[in-house]
Amino acid sequence: MFNEANGGDGQDRPGHADALNLLARARPDGLKALAEQLLEQLGDITVIENRTGLVMVPMRDTVENVDFHLGEVLVSQAHITDAAGCVGYGMVTGRDLERAMAMAVVDLAVAIDPSAQAITQFISRERAHQGQTDDARMRRVEATRVEMETF
Repeated sequence: MFNEANGGDGQDRPGHADALNLLARARPDGLKALAEQLLEQLGDITVIENRTGLVMVPMRDTVENVDFHLGEVLVSQAHITDAAGCVGYGMVTGRDLERAMAMAVVDLAVAIDPSAQAITQFISRERAHQGQTDDARMRRVEATRVEMETF
C-alpha cells in the first residue's frame, strides 16, 4: 500500500493522501476505464457506502490565523471493501457517484497491489496532466497581476 505520508515511499510513488488527491482530480473517462479494467481482477467487493452529501469547506484567515467555514460543497463518496478486508475510498466534488466508485475501486486495487503497472502508469499520466493544467492556470492568473507603485 502507498506510504501514509504525503512524501511517498521514495520510489516515485506518491503517498496515499497524494494518490487520493490525484485520483479525485483525475479525468473521469480515464478513471472509469481503469476501474472497469481493475474490477475484473478484484473479485467480489462489498459496497459499504455510495452516496452524495454536503461537506464544509474550511479556510484559514491568514491575518488572524483562525480557521472558519467558507461554505458547503456537494460531494459524492464511495467506500468499498473486499473479502480480505482491504478498503477502497473515493470522494469527488459534484454529483457523480460512478466517478466516486471508480476512485474507490482504484484505491482498493492500490491497497491490494500498489505496484500494479496499470495503476502506476495512470497515476503518472494524471500527475503530469494535472501539473500542466495547474501550471497553465497559474500562468493565466499571473498574467492578470497588476503591480502598483506605493510612495
